[in-house]
This record gives sequence, C-alpha cells and structure tokens, in this order.
Amino acid sequence: MEAYDMIEKAKAMVESKCPGVVSCADILALAARDFIHLLGGPYYPVKKGRWDGRMSMASLVYSNVPRANSTIDDMLKLFSSKGLTLNDLVVLSGAHSIGFAHCKNFVNRLYNFQGTNKPDPEMDPRLLKSLRMSCPQYGGNIGVRAPFDATTPFAFDNAYYQNLQGRLGLLASDKALFLDPRTRPLVQAFAKDKNKFFQDFSLVMDKLGNIGVKRGKKHGEIRRVCTMHQ
Repeated sequence: MEAYDMIEKAKAMVESKCPGVVSCADILALAARDFIHLLGGPYYPVKKGRWDGRMSMASLVYSNVPRANSTIDDMLKLFSSKGLTLNDLVVLSGAHSIGFAHCKNFVNRLYNFQGTNKPDPEMDPRLLKSLRMSCPQYGGNIGVRAPFDATTPFAFDNAYYQNLQGRLGLLASDKALFLDPRTRPLVQAFAKDKNKFFQDFSLVMDKLGNIGVKRGKKHGEIRRVCTMHQ
C-alpha cells in the first residue's frame, strides 16, 4: 500500500501544478524507472504521453502476467501475444532482482513438490532451510514474504541470474529459466555481464512501455485521482 500512496502523492503534486495533463500511467512508468535507478539499476528514457484506461479490474490481471509455476512454454506464449521475444522474457525476469513473493507462491516447492511429499530437489538446501523457517507447510504463512533475490534483495543488479545458476531461484518459473536449454544461455550471459543485462533491460523496458498504450479521449482519460475514474 505504501507504493500506491507514493503514486497518489506524486499525482497530487503534479495535478497542483498542471491539472489534467500527466496521466497516472506515465507516473507509474516514471516511478518504476526511478525506483530501479535508486537501487543501482540503469536510468533509461521513458516515453510520455500515455492516457489512462477507463477500466481497471483485478480479474483482468491474471491472464496477462506470468504465474509462479508457469513453464517456459506458458511464458513464451504469453509474451509472444504481447509482441515480446524469448530474449525479452529472460531480460524482464531480471526485475526479480528486487521484490518479494508470498509463501503461497512457492510453499509447494518446500514440502510437497509435484505431489512427492518431498522438497524440490532443484532448490539449494540452504535456501530450503531458510524458507522453511519463514513459511510453515500449514498455516502461519499468510502475509509472509521472501525476496526473489536471496543474496542482494535491495540492489538492482545481475545477482538474480547468478542465483539461478546456484539453484537459488525462488519460484518455479524462476528456476525454469536456467533448466530450459532455450533460456539457459541468456541466463548465463546476464550472470556474467551486468552491463549487458542493464543495456538489454533498458531496451526491453522501452519496448514494454509501448504495449497497449492509449491516447486520446476515444480510448482513455487523464485521471485526476489514480484510484478513480472520471
């Protein structure tokens, strides 16, 4: 909720100076870039001029984002539907350099992987032990979160890819990137070269920022308050 509060504060400040001009969509895109940069990531250009959509429903989100247990085929199908490539998939997964996931998204890997009543053998035993301390198998884990990047959770860097090589991926969809022969070479390349990852990430974020852009009253609006339609 704190993150949403920051967006609301930024929007209120912009509205006080130039009402009805800057969309919430642009503010979100700029805030994402600035947050990444503040944590050590690249500072990339962000195109402005988006309008806000007139429909915001949580039920529409799930079919448009990867799941915690998505396979590479699942993710490639989703990304291809947005005009994104296999390279884009691996690059954007690097956003897991920061952020957290709730226990429910990976608890099956800790205790009953694929119905075996055993942990996922592809998880490093040290990570398994640490996660089990935070996330019990039954109850007590609602609201508990673990970082995607177990080594540098508050820095935007290429450690995420290095972690995948060391079996330190948090989600099943993370570990799949290193296990699949189609994506493994990219994981290895980004693990070795942070500058390459930063360069590719900047390019792909620009590409991502051009998907589904709305402009003009026929397609959208400029919201006065980000949580409310006009």
